[in-house]
Amino acid sequence: MLLHSLTFCSLSFVMRQLSLFDNNIPEKIPNVMSVPLRSPFRYPGGKTWLVPRIRQWLARQSAPGVEFIEPFVGGGIVSLTVAFERLADRVTMVELDAEVAAVWQTILSGDREWLAQRISTFIISPDSVDSVLSAVPVDRKEKAFKTIVKNRVNRGGILAAGAGKIKRGEKGKGLASRWYPDTLKRRILNIEQIRDRLTFIAGDGMAFLSQNAHRGDAVFFIDPPYTAAGKKAGTRLYAHSELNHEELFRIASTLSGDFLMTYDNIKEVRELAHQFGFDTETVAMKNTHHAKLTELLIGRNLDWVRSP
Repeated sequence: MLLHSLTFCSLSFVMRQLSLFDNNIPEKIPNVMSVPLRSPFRYPGGKTWLVPRIRQWLARQSAPGVEFIEPFVGGGIVSLTVAFERLADRVTMVELDAEVAAVWQTILSGDREWLAQRISTFIISPDSVDSVLSAVPVDRKEKAFKTIVKNRVNRGGILAAGAGKIKRGEKGKGLASRWYPDTLKRRILNIEQIRDRLTFIAGDGMAFLSQNAHRGDAVFFIDPPYTAAGKKAGTRLYAHSELNHEELFRIASTLSGDFLMTYDNIKEVRELAHQFGFDTETVAMKNTHHAKLTELLIGRNLDWVRSP
């Protein structure tokens, strides 16, 4: 079955309710309170809820000097957690989106202090936000600051063109609802602690996977930006939402190192996993509104997920 044109969605607010899959879902939902919030981003499809599973998975890796590679890093909560908790010796983050890349490049360079200070001194208001968002950045660090502002004031943290800004917001705070300057400054500066374990590459995740498929000293966490079949939701959530999913599964089948992939739990994805001989397991999660939802984990052997 050719799926070159199909797109899928992992976004929590469009996932199916647990009740649709009651016969296949483990009852235990990982405790996201055990996951320190380290990313400066609010990110559609963020994976804070999956971090306890990532810890389980990486605890099984016995190869010395293992490198953790995330080819679609986005908001980076998984990669940051792996680096902070030393779950791998090295972490490589890859991202195609130029705005998101500018943030990571700035944070991992000597400009992180500038960015942290710019955020901490920014007085948020409709006029100041409009001024930042309408300006053409003069350099990478200005582009990073603009991206953080956009991410924080847009509904759902959406960066794609056409996204609307928060209106009433949490407790009626409007644009300030998600603007926590001291917290953002601290998160950015804290990354200095793990700088020597992090590598960021601005580039195409699928190409990077192909180039590193031979590596037995690496493990790969694959969480692509995708949209639900027929709904095209991702085109308004991500700047780079279109993906050849069959090709991604083919590349995954060539990886020498272990991998863990996460997708929406829909028929087309399960068929692709079966086509390439991958193991699948439905896992429970909660979204930001505490609704019980599901997602599909895909790998070579997921017995560790099913173990009590």
